[in-house]
Order: sequence, then structure tokens, then C-alpha cells
Amino acid sequence: MLVIFFSSRASAPLRAEDSAALPPAARLASAPLPRRPAAPPDTALTVYLMTMGPGKYVWERFGHNAIWIHDPAHGTDQTYNYGLFDFHQQNFLLRFVQGRMWYWMQGFPAQSYVESYRRANRSVWVQELDISPEQRRELQAFLQWNEQPEHRFYHYDYYRDNCSTRVRDALDRVLGGTLREQTAQRMTDRSYRFHTQRLTTNDPPIYTGLLLALGQPVDRPISAWQEMFLPLAMREWIRTIQVTGADGRQHPLVKSERTLFGSTAPAPPGRPPSWLLMYLIGGLVIGGSTLALSSAVGQNRVARWVFLLVVWIWSLVSGIAGVILAGLWGLTDHAAAYHNENVLQADLLSVLLIWWLTRLVLGAPTRARAAMMVAAVIAALSLLGLLLKLLPQFYQVNGEVIALALPAHAGVALAVYRLGSQELRTRASSSRASG
Repeated sequence: MLVIFFSSRASAPLRAEDSAALPPAARLASAPLPRRPAAPPDTALTVYLMTMGPGKYVWERFGHNAIWIHDPAHGTDQTYNYGLFDFHQQNFLLRFVQGRMWYWMQGFPAQSYVESYRRANRSVWVQELDISPEQRRELQAFLQWNEQPEHRFYHYDYYRDNCSTRVRDALDRVLGGTLREQTAQRMTDRSYRFHTQRLTTNDPPIYTGLLLALGQPVDRPISAWQEMFLPLAMREWIRTIQVTGADGRQHPLVKSERTLFGSTAPAPPGRPPSWLLMYLIGGLVIGGSTLALSSAVGQNRVARWVFLLVVWIWSLVSGIAGVILAGLWGLTDHAAAYHNENVLQADLLSVLLIWWLTRLVLGAPTRARAAMMVAAVIAALSLLGLLLKLLPQFYQVNGEVIALALPAHAGVALAVYRLGSQELRTRASSSRASG
């Protein structure tokens, strides 16, 4: 959504200097990888879904996953990661703003890969997948093809096409659509916003930015298939999948599970927080202080400048946010930010109000009625955003944004009305005296 919108679920690429510093596999006693005895070439491959827990950075908060293929015939353990991006790639910032970011996939030695997550204190789990030898070879061939420079890049979407959905789709491909078939119609009571909010509670500014920037598309309940955009959700859902074996019988897709490293960091909350009251208090403080200070701007210089400071900050934040929200909706490929009801809470008109209100407070000639009208329109639009919640078409989860914006806009509007009325009365008295 966003202030920072869009935090990626990707894992930052492993740097060459990091790889060189890793200890040899023989010394990694803390998280030894499971091994299989030598087997005939047609059954030698072992396939694992590797899942990594959340990290401390915003793009790590949603966890990560990869496909690990153990190939004793060729002496390799390769982990295929779809979550690579580079802050320094050409036009990264422009593509980020446009919602057209390039991500890519690449394979890494499994032991080094696990060690990089152990050092970051991020949990690592593996699930061995019970698929046929032909499917294992097909998956390995597909991943090797996908890793080639001409095939590895893709346009990243936070919910619909990310590092986890690419892993999901690769597995579903070799399973002949079984994964989608068993999960696409299984609806959950959760949404994309539900997971976004609960996983960003450790960072209130990020939480608020995403709350503001994400629109209606992230508020519908999602299916199990869609929920696998989240690596830890995929780890849970894949346990429920049944596949047909060589004997024609159904058996679980997951053959075995193992924890390679357990993080000491606290687990993310299971549900989003309830911060409605906190945002409401914030809105009442902004609106109430603005209204209270407006009664003293004519007599107290300190009150005058504090009043202007509060109004400037709030109006700038509201106005700039309004521009960003409109731009995300109308000018970018950030589909999650479309149909955003918060455009009624953040308004470019707030920036225009700054000029008129400042002149009004400082006693310069101004259009008092215009300032009063603009402030009233801003507050009325915010109120409209609340009243529209009575209609089923307006289902966006933005109560916290309304709780913050409506009292603040109302307080500013009442303050402008008070100051504008005083200005108009003063003019009228001056006109009568001169007449």
C-alpha cells in the first residue's frame, strides 16, 4: 500500500563476499542437512520445500521459501530461490514506484543457504515431498531451465506473483494441477490485508503506511491457493495435499518434516492488532488542539505559531498522502492499491488550505470564505467515507484511517470557520465605520 508501500517478501540476494566467508559444510554441526544413501539414477533425487521464518527487515517480515533438490548422482544440493532483487539495478526506484519491479530466481548451495538464515536468526524448516521419480526429474529440469539468464526474470507482485507463489506454481506444474485443484476452492476467513497487518505490527509507521495505501482488492477473503502467497501458510497447506502414488492410492504429498534451525526471535502475532482507539485518540488530539488553539491565535503569539505548526504538518501529510494514493490508483501497476476508499480521507485540497489559512492567521488579506469552504469540503469528504460504509460496495478495512482523519479534519474545519468568521465580522465592522 504506501508510505513505504510495498514491502517485499523477497530475500535479499546472497553477496559474493558472504558466500566466501561461510564455513565449510563439514563444520556446520548446528544444522546438518538430511542426506539420503546413494540410489539408482531414476530415484536418486530428493525434493524438499524449504521455508524460512520472518526476519527483522520489512522485506523479510513475510518469511521466505525455496525448493531444494538433493542430487547425489551429481553430488549437488541446490536450493532454488525466486526472491532475488537488487536495490542497485537500473531504474530500481522508478520500477518500484510504477509497480514493475524485476525479480529473478537463482540456485544456491543448500548448506550455505541454510547458514545465511541461521546467522540472521531466522527459522528454517524442510518438508520432503513424496512425488514420483519422473516428477522429481521434471521439476529439476524446469528449475534449471528457469535459472537460465533469459528465463529467470519476472515482474513481481506482492500478492499474486511473488517468491512464494512461484514456488507454489513450480510444484503445481509437475503435480499436474493437483495443488491448485485441492486448494483453489477452499476459502479462508482471512484476507491479504489480514496477513499484512499482523506481520507489520512491529513497525507502526510501516503498518500505517500499508493500511493507508492498500485498497479494496486486499480485503476480500482469500482461498488456500491464494494464501500460499505467504511462505508459512504454504508450509501449512501443503501438509493437507494428497497425491496419487504408483499403486493408484492416495497418500500425503509431505513425506517427512524437519527443523534445521529454530529462531530465538518471537513469533509474529496470529491476528492483527486492534489499534482503532489509538488512531481515534490521535485524531482527537490533532483536531481538538487545533480547535482549542484557534481561539487564542489573535492574543497569543506562541499559540498562533503552535496552531500553524499543527495545521501545516497535518495538512501536508494529508495532502501528500492524497496525491500518492491517487497516483498509485491511476498511474501505476500496483493493483493492490486500486479502488482505495482512503482517497476520501487524504485530500490534495489540504495543501491548498495551508496557504489561505496561514494568511488568515497572520492577518494578511485573504479569501476567508474560500478557506472556510475548502476546509468544510475536506471534512465533508471524510465524513462521507464513513457514511458510505453503510453500503455493501464500500467494504474496505480502513476504520483506523477514518478514526484518525475524521476528527482531525473536523477540528481544522471548525478552527477555520472560527477564524474566518472573525475576519468577516472585522471586515463588516470596518466597512460600516468607513461608511
